[in-house]
Order: sequence, then structure tokens, then C-alpha cells
Amino acid sequence: MKKIVLALTLTAASAAPALADLALATSKNCMACHAVDKKLVGPSYKDVAAKYKADKTAADKLATKIIKGGSGVWGPIPMPSNPQVNEADAKILAAWVLSAK
Repeated sequence: MKKIVLALTLTAASAAPALADLALATSKNCMACHAVDKKLVGPSYKDVAAKYKADKTAADKLATKIIKGGSGVWGPIPMPSNPQVNEADAKILAAWVLSAK
């Protein structure tokens, strides 16, 4: 019984950050253009994670792009700037996006 409780506790603990970051992405309006597993206006987070998998500087690049916006990487539709996202939240969001599988 203790093993089951421990396993459930560990599962819940590992899922909590993912849910918290989904909540952050939703609160910052990221989910209006992106989804975890399918393309909407912008690429899916799984596609972004796959594209930058080997790039050690990806988290910093994405955090900057989250705040300042960008264009040309995923097609003709630009990503608008998001000045409502502070640097700390942008880093959390970038790390979360890069962890998508």
C-alpha cells in the first residue's frame, strides 16, 4: 500500500509543474495561438521542442521571442510581442515549451 501511495504522490508531483505552466500559458494568452500537440496559428509546443532539441541556447532564445515576438521561423505569420509577460515568466514558459513531448 505504501508503494502505491508513494507512486501516486510522485506522479502528482511531477504533473503539478506541467499543469502550473499550462495555467501560466493560458493566463498569458499563449494558448490563443498555440496548442501542445497541434498547429493553430503558431506551431505546436511539441514541434517547437523537437526543432530546438539540440540547441543549448533555445530556452533563452524562446524567452526573448515570447516577450519581443518574431517572424520568419515558422512561416509568414509573425508572433506578436507579449509585453505582459515578464522575464521570469518567459523563462518558465520557454522551459515548459521545450519539455513538450
